[in-house]
Amino acid sequence: MTTTSTTPATPDPTMEAIGAAVAEGQTGQARAARRRLLDLWSEIGPTGDPLHRCALAHHLADLHEDPAQALAWDVRALDAADAVTEQRLQEHHAGLRIAAFHPSLHLNLADDYRRLGSFDAAAEHIDAARGHTPDLPRDPYGDSLRTAVEQVAEAITRRDTTRRSSAPGPAA
Repeated sequence: MTTTSTTPATPDPTMEAIGAAVAEGQTGQARAARRRLLDLWSEIGPTGDPLHRCALAHHLADLHEDPAQALAWDVRALDAADAVTEQRLQEHHAGLRIAAFHPSLHLNLADDYRRLGSFDAAAEHIDAARGHTPDLPRDPYGDSLRTAVEQVAEAITRRDTTRRSSAPGPAA
């Protein structure tokens, strides 16, 4: 799921703040980015706008090197995605569809569980990610997710718990 490279249909200060924090994290300032996102999470709250919760939790998970911490945020992201309506998503950006979020969200959960050595749970989520890959665009982003799904699937089969070099977030 990507939320930082799209042009919003309607200005959304919260999504802009999430994007700014993500950009900060991508420049190597993971601690500061986590702090900004946690502050935003406090403002949004666990019952706030599901799109905001999904985007924030998805990106916050990527800023945690510890797979248990990432897992907690990835679960929140998937739960929030299940509450996002197509109408709300269209208000944010007319080109997005909620179905296209699920491959990435399930991939991240599979990777978290794999890194924690919970291979059965990892396999369930990688199967879910594979089931949603037809919803991905045929572009470099979609191709990179399809590749990552197969990389994680292979790592699950090998019972490998090491961090993928292609995983988003701070380097190990």
